[in-house]
Amino acid sequence: MRHAFLASLTLLCANAHAEAPIKPSELPLWEIGVGAGGISQLAYPGADEQVNRAVAAPYVVYRGKRLRSDADGAGLRAIRTDDFELDLSLSGSLSSGSKSLKAREGMDRLPTLVEFGPVARWYLNGREASHRITVELPVRGVFEVRDLGRHRGMSLEPEITLRHLDRTGWSYGLGLSALLGDRRLGETYYEVKPEDALADRAAYDASSGLIAWRLKASLSRQLTPDMRVFGFARVESVAGAENRDSPLVRRTNGASVGVGLIYTLKRSEARAVD
Repeated sequence: MRHAFLASLTLLCANAHAEAPIKPSELPLWEIGVGAGGISQLAYPGADEQVNRAVAAPYVVYRGKRLRSDADGAGLRAIRTDDFELDLSLSGSLSSGSKSLKAREGMDRLPTLVEFGPVARWYLNGREASHRITVELPVRGVFEVRDLGRHRGMSLEPEITLRHLDRTGWSYGLGLSALLGDRRLGETYYEVKPEDALADRAAYDASSGLIAWRLKASLSRQLTPDMRVFGFARVESVAGAENRDSPLVRRTNGASVGVGLIYTLKRSEARAVD
């Protein structure tokens, strides 16, 4: 479960830093600290069960010219202009972890997954706008955390976000995206092999296409110069999804929520290279 906890912490800290109440160019080059929080996560799009996790671990943020580890993930920045970026990055967990789910009783458990690949990012009204509108186009390979050699498919998730950068201490973000996957990713979530079929769970061949629509929101508050508290929520819908008819789809709509706190122990005097 350690791998699942660390992936979850990455997700928590990303939501905390994503709405930092100052301009990116005014942030420190690096920060180290600790983070803690809890997540109630939808097991997978279309599931009728939640996976609950409590997380506490150290975190590191680095905002270099090429090497980045921040709200947008960890990786390398390939191209940067005033209104465009192209990164090669690693993102957080995409799955339910190792919980045994009733819908998948007798089947292999869903592994904890990570994504890696290029992300194109357009800042429609400038990267330092107080109400920043961003369009992202990530194309990522999906792999198991415990065995990165096991490729679970490819994902594409175009997203438009609004982030409010506020110097009063409060900040928020809103985002709308569509998650699409290839056949292998569809099989990871929705395939039912003939040997796994039951009276109430027919065999099913999954296919590529739309996996889910996602609406995301986050809210954070800077309590002290070193302490930030935050919460986030994500609503998912498989309405119109390619594998909507899979017997593993038990509910059309679902939600994931999380709350947490991060404390910065040390930060650099040097400013971020944005």
